Amino acid sequence: MSDIFTRYGDGSPTRMSKEDIRFDLEEGTQDAADRGKIPALTEAELDRLFEICTMPEKAVTVERGDEVIVSFDAGTLKLPVRAGVPMDRSAAILTHERAFCSDTMELGHVDYSYKQLKAIIHEECQAMEHIQLNTIIPVFYGAMPNLGLYTKPDGPIENWSELLPLAKIDEAKAAQEEAMEHAVKDIVYVASRMYESGADGINFDTVGASGDADVLATLKAAEILKEKYPDIAIEFGMAGEFVLGMHGELYYDGTRLAGLYPHQQVKMAEKAGAAIFGAVINTNSSMSFAWNIARAVTFVKACTEAASIPVHVNVGMGVGAIPVTNTPPVDAVSRADKALVEIGKADGL
Repeated sequence: MSDIFTRYGDGSPTRMSKEDIRFDLEEGTQDAADRGKIPALTEAELDRLFEICTMPEKAVTVERGDEVIVSFDAGTLKLPVRAGVPMDRSAAILTHERAFCSDTMELGHVDYSYKQLKAIIHEECQAMEHIQLNTIIPVFYGAMPNLGLYTKPDGPIENWSELLPLAKIDEAKAAQEEAMEHAVKDIVYVASRMYESGADGINFDTVGASGDADVLATLKAAEILKEKYPDIAIEFGMAGEFVLGMHGELYYDGTRLAGLYPHQQVKMAEKAGAAIFGAVINTNSSMSFAWNIARAVTFVKACTEAASIPVHVNVGMGVGAIPVTNTPPVDAVSRADKALVEIGKADGL
């Protein structure tokens, strides 16, 4: 009879023997090492990770003194939209500050993309000014670059996802390059207005969701914003553990973006002026929690070692070893957080 309660990557409960958990830990770290061409976890780190995975408590935490900062993406969408709690965005932020004791918070609109926010920027500026008058914690403004919104029928550009299957490679590349120009202008415009309205920082959320052109547009926008406002705090939250090469031939500062993993992505974000980097490691829903957390910690350890800015690991559903389910179980979430901080040396979550 297997004696350790654990879960799969989809959140479903199971029981595993200690031997199987140890085996999955070793397989997970090796998978990350092979894919990212980074060192696997040491025996001592695997031993510690095994202890965390097999702790009998339902929820665990870091030792006193090892606490880290938390930041948010889609911050004001969590309670009123995702959880269905009837409150406005201002109340959601105050709840996070005064009830949840959050370190930071983020104002975001339900239409969470920079392109869409141009039409309502005046209302968003007003909302930020009001929130800043009533809060103490730093409040960021966040949205997605979302390069896909610039394709027809939502935008003026041909859809490269439709062009590529037709082998119209040059046309698909040109479409992405045109979309980048629009995205950079929109991101800079919206972020500038929100920063001037009192935002303590700007969050670029889900960077790379549309591939390497999405990443390059965000990097260019960050450069412009940093030049305009030298003290601006910019957070990069990535979309996936490696950059999808939808274009394939885009470079930033001499480095090809397609295929970059977190420890390489963070260097690009630093060069563009980012103050915080949100590393993403995808959860495999069919593998065990042990396999997923070993893999996540391996990537995060390499990322924090390479970084000269704080790394806030994305630990929402489906990333950072968190199970792919709308309400992630606290036993898995707390163990993932503890491991990412203690072994991966994450600066925040």
